[in-house]
Order: sequence, then structure tokens, then C-alpha cells
Amino acid sequence: MKYKLESAMNLAGFLLQIKAIKLNPASPFTWASGLKSPIYCDNRITLSYHKIRTHIRQEFVNALLEKYDKPDLIAGVATGGIAQGALVAQELGLPFAYIRSEKKSHGLNNQIEGLVEEGQSVVVIEDLVSTGGSSLKAVEALRAKGAVVKGMLAIFTYGLAIAEENFEKANCELITLTDYDTLLKKASEDGFVQEKELQSLLKWRIDPEKWSNNFNSK
Repeated sequence: MKYKLESAMNLAGFLLQIKAIKLNPASPFTWASGLKSPIYCDNRITLSYHKIRTHIRQEFVNALLEKYDKPDLIAGVATGGIAQGALVAQELGLPFAYIRSEKKSHGLNNQIEGLVEEGQSVVVIEDLVSTGGSSLKAVEALRAKGAVVKGMLAIFTYGLAIAEENFEKANCELITLTDYDTLLKKASEDGFVQEKELQSLLKWRIDPEKWSNNFNSK
């Protein structure tokens, strides 16, 4: 679920301006999975811009308080959600912890860094949701500790059907500050993409694997 349309449009504009999100259907990016994609998202860049960093923090805080009230703990998903989560926790005066995708193979073998107690209510902070797989591992780890996960807040989601299915199966609500549809609307309005590129971007979201295979076959 997207937070608020006006806020989502403003943030989409910021992400495009600083190239935290890049769109290039003609010369796509290669994801870690090997798939070709016309979009690349690196929200860590927002941390280098004080105005945008503060804007994101405050939008997270506003959405969190409006939806969940104040939880006992803020948890960030490593690595992109660590800094954002810490900023939110600091603003709310709450404890903070972060969760790795897997347990460490040395030391104390921790997956969660920070104190998480049974029965604590937690809101999870993430920077980007693609399929939701890595994000939901954090939710699983918190629940295994006995924490009550109220929901997850993220900066951006591609809005892939598989992500919606995964969050529904995990019984975890996802709220994002902006999303793919809003980004394309803003990119089109502000001249970041032309109509032909826009159509290609819309096709990608329907079936990323097919889009990638079609591009490779050209």
C-alpha cells in the first residue's frame, strides 16, 4: 500500500533527480539474478542529501504513527534499511536493531544485531522491496525471537505481483512511501522518459523475466 499520493509523487521526483533510481529501457541493467531490467534503484544515495534524507525520515515517521502508533522497537533490514531505520528510531526516541539476511558464520552467529525481547511490538524499515524475499526473512527472524511485527515500511517497491503474494502469505502489511506506478507517472510528466520508453517500462513490470528474455533475444 502506498502512503499518500502527493508525498509519493514528491519523493519519486527526488529519487529521479538525484539518480537514486535510473530508467534505461534501451540499455538495461543486469540484476544480481542475471535478469535484465530497465530500472535500477539505489536508495542509499538519498543518505548523501540532507534535505531528501530528512524528508524520507519524516515521511516514515508520519506513516508509522498514523498507521501503527508508537511501537516498542524499530528494526532495519540490512543493509539498506539500517541507516533509515536508525534515523526513524532516533526521531521517535526508540530502541533500534537490524537484521541480516542470514546468521553470521562466526562469532556469536547473530542474525539480529541489537536487543529484541519477546512480546515487543516492532515496525520494520526497508529501503527497497523487489520480490520481498530478503525483506521477509527479517520478519521471520523477529518473529522467531517472539517479537510482534506490526508491519513494514519501505521507501520504494517495484509492485511486482510476486511481492504482493509473498507479503500476503507472510501476513505482513507493507506500506511504501512511493512505488513504481507513481515513479513512471512522475518520470513521464517531468520528461525523464518518452512514450515508447514508458510502454517498455510498463511491459517489464507485468513480466520481468519475459521482458529480460525478449531483450536478450534481440
